[in-house]
Parts: sequence; C-alpha cells; structure tokens
Amino acid sequence: MAGVELYSHPALYTRYRAGFCSAAALALLLITALTYVPPLLVAYRSHGFWLKQSTYLEQPTVRFRYEAVFVATIGSSPGSFLAWSTFPAFNRLQEDRLRVPLLSTREEDKNQDGKMDQLHFTLELPLQPTEHVVGVQLILLFSYQLYRMSTFVMQSMAFLQFFSPVPGSQLYVNGDLKLNQRQLLNHCGLDTRYNVSVVNGTSPFASDYDLANIIAAYWDRNVTTVFSDPSPVWMTGRATDTPFIINATIHYPVEVILYQPGFWEVIKFAWIQYVSILLIFLWVFGRIKTFLFQNQVLTTIPVSPGLPVSPVLSYKQHQS
Repeated sequence: MAGVELYSHPALYTRYRAGFCSAAALALLLITALTYVPPLLVAYRSHGFWLKQSTYLEQPTVRFRYEAVFVATIGSSPGSFLAWSTFPAFNRLQEDRLRVPLLSTREEDKNQDGKMDQLHFTLELPLQPTEHVVGVQLILLFSYQLYRMSTFVMQSMAFLQFFSPVPGSQLYVNGDLKLNQRQLLNHCGLDTRYNVSVVNGTSPFASDYDLANIIAAYWDRNVTTVFSDPSPVWMTGRATDTPFIINATIHYPVEVILYQPGFWEVIKFAWIQYVSILLIFLWVFGRIKTFLFQNQVLTTIPVSPGLPVSPVLSYKQHQS
C-alpha cells in the first residue's frame, strides 16, 4: 500500500498512512517540533537551566601550625610596642622590643569524628610595672584542607586585633575560623596553589614581617579564612606583677563550599528540568494527534487489521 505509516492507535489497532510529502506528514512534523522544542525553550528561559555553581557541606580538616606573630601596643608614641613570633628572623629584628610570652594551646575533637573542632589558645605576656597594654595584634597560622569534592589544601590564618583607650589585663575572644571564597573551587582534582606560608619566616627583611604587608598579600588570594565574630571581652585592672593574658577559642565549623559543577552534573540537572516539562507537552500533543487522525482532520488512509478474537469466544465456537 502506498504511503508511510504516520500514526498508530494502540487501543483501536488502527494505523494511519499517507504520502511522505502529504499535508498529514507535514502536520505531524510540525506537531513533533512543537512537542520537543518548546519544553527546551521554557526550561532555558526560566533561568538556572545550566548549573553554573553548586554547593555542599563539609567540615574542613584544620590544624594549628604552632606558628604565630604577636604585637602588643604599650603606648601611643612610635616604637611603643612589644613583639614576638615563632620565626627567629622576625625576633632578631625586634632587638630590645622582643618579649617572649608563655603559650598554651590545645585542639579538641568534641564529637570524636577524627577532625578537630576547636582551638584553645592562651598567651601570657610578662610586663614591667610601668608597662600597660592598650592594644594587641595576633596572627595564628593554620593548615586548612577539604576532601569531599576536589582536594583543596592551603595554609591560612586567623587575625585578631583589638585596641582600647584603657589599659587592659586580659582579652578574651571566642569566634569561628570561617572560609571566605571569591572563586569557585573545582569539582575534582588537587588544588595546592595556596599551600604556601602566609608569613615568609625565612626572610631577613623587616618589610616581609610588616602586618599591613602580610594582610595585603593574604587578601590577594581568592580563598582565605577569617576569624569571624570574635566577640572580644577586654578586662581592666591588672596588678603590677601579673602578665597580660589573651584567651582565644577558635571553632572550626562546617562550611558551605561553593564549587564549579562537572559536565555530567550539569547535564543531569538540565535533563531533569527538560524532561519534567516535556512530559506535559507529550501528554497534550498526544491527545491532539489522536483527535486529528481519528477524526480524519488530516487526510490519511486508515488501516485496521481484524480485531483479535477473544479466546473465550474462540473456545465456544470450537465446542459448537
């Protein structure tokens, strides 16, 4: 029989044939295009079709590197400060302003999951009876690692600064070491571009230990950590024979990590959106095609092979 099969009705066992260049064939081509193309346009124009970034939760692996830079201001005149660090080159530059404090540190894994959750840091600075601390600046250095998606390894810092017009005896701070991203991380691979020391501890030049230069170079990075919401408590009334004390508790919280999705994640996200809209169009245009062919709105040749005989009726005829 001439023509090609354009449509078949599964319930009525009817096939509809027409010429390849007939009006029915062209109408079927148009219906097919209207079925599959508009869902793609709707999904794309509704924004978010291509996944540009994604997020996940992870608690980083953070360890204190036992490296620090400390400066205590003891007056308003230039040079009125005491300083110390874990870097010998920095200490040699301080001359008579070097004052070695007593340090105590302890990292704690509170939920016993193998990752440290917080750092307890205590610094006791011995002072002369005539010395009074009115401000402190402290840099603590950390090793910071992420593993869930890409392996990201960096050396980071927490910077603490506080000044008061009233001399103090103790400073208490409690905050989070928060991840700060200006760039998406990769979804896989190894990223060690920032796995370098924040402080160049081998340099003999004073400019490399200037806090302003250290912080400026640190903030040139696209991924950093910051000491967030420290809630400082400045205590006054120090006895002449007691040291100035800093008590710091730094938490390592679970972070929301921003990353660049991979190819298959982008395709999966787009495919889900497209198919969810496509199902509606398939149902609507399926009904339209059934109406057009069954009611011969489009001129075709219906071909109806004999309806299948019921097994019960066939058995009765055989018995007779």
